[in-house]
Amino acid sequence: MVEFVQQLINGLTIGSLYGLVAIGYTMVFGIIGMVNFAHGDLFMLSAFIALIVFVAVTTWLGIASVALALLLMLVIGMVLTSLWNWAIERIAYRPLRGSFRLAPLISAIGMSIALSNFVQVAQGTEGKAFKDPMPGTITLLSENGIDATVSYKQLMILVVTIVLLVGFWYLVTKTPLGRAQRACEQDRKMAALLGVDVDRTISLTFVMGAALAAVAGVMYLIFYGNINFHDGFVPGVKAFTAAVLGGIGSLTGAVIGGILIGLIETFWAGAFGSDYKDVAAFSILAITLIFLPQGLLGRPEVEKV
Repeated sequence: MVEFVQQLINGLTIGSLYGLVAIGYTMVFGIIGMVNFAHGDLFMLSAFIALIVFVAVTTWLGIASVALALLLMLVIGMVLTSLWNWAIERIAYRPLRGSFRLAPLISAIGMSIALSNFVQVAQGTEGKAFKDPMPGTITLLSENGIDATVSYKQLMILVVTIVLLVGFWYLVTKTPLGRAQRACEQDRKMAALLGVDVDRTISLTFVMGAALAAVAGVMYLIFYGNINFHDGFVPGVKAFTAAVLGGIGSLTGAVIGGILIGLIETFWAGAFGSDYKDVAAFSILAITLIFLPQGLLGRPEVEKV
C-alpha cells in the first residue's frame, strides 16, 4: 500500500507537468490544425531561462528569499518563453499558414532543431545542476518501516498546476479572448467575417501555450534538479502523446491524458525498471492512434465537402 501511494504521488506530479505542456499542443492544433513540434524545446528553453534567472537574482542581486527568487524565475521564464514563441509564430508559421499542409510541419521540426542546437551552443552539452530550493518532505503513510512521502516541491507543483488550470479554464470559457479562440477553432473564415482578429488570436494562443510550457519547464527543473539541451524532446513527445490520448483539441483531455501518461509511466517504471519507462508512453501513442484515433474526449473529425 505504501509503495502504491508513493507511486501515485510521483505519477500525479509528473503527469501534471505533461498536462501543462500538452495544453499547448492541443490549443495550437485546435485552432490552426498544426502540431507545433518546437513546443517541447520551448519547455526545455524555459528551464534554462529559469536557471539563469535564479542564479542572477540570488548571486548577482543578492536576493536571499527563496520564495521571491522562485517567483521571479517563474514570471520571467513565462514572459521570455512567451515572447520567443510569439516570434516563432510570426516568423516561421504565419507565412506558411496558407501553404500545403506539410510546410508548417517541416517548419516546426526545423524550429525544434534550431532551438535545441541554440541551447547546446549557448549552454554546452553538459547538464546543468540546480540545488533543491525546497528540501523536506511530509510523511503520508508508514508501514513496516517504509514511508510514503510527498515533498514540498511536489506539493508546489500540484498546487501551481491546479491554480493555473483553473485560471486557464476560466480564460478560455468566460472571456472574449476565449470566445475568439473557440470561434477560430470552429471556422476561421467565418470568425474573421464576424470581426475576430484571427492573426492576433492565433498569436495569443501561441503565447498562452508557451507560458504554460514555461511553468512546466520551471517545475521540471525544480523537481529533477538538472536540465540538459536534449531534455525537450522526450518530454515533448510524451506531452504530445498525452494530447493525443486525451483527444487533441480538448483542453480537459490534454490534462487527463497527461496525468494518465504520468501514472502509467511511473507504475511501469516501478514494475519493469526505469530503463524501459519511455516504452510505455510510445506504446500508448501507437495503440491510441490505431484503436482510438480521436482520443478519450476528442471529437471524430468530419470531412467538410
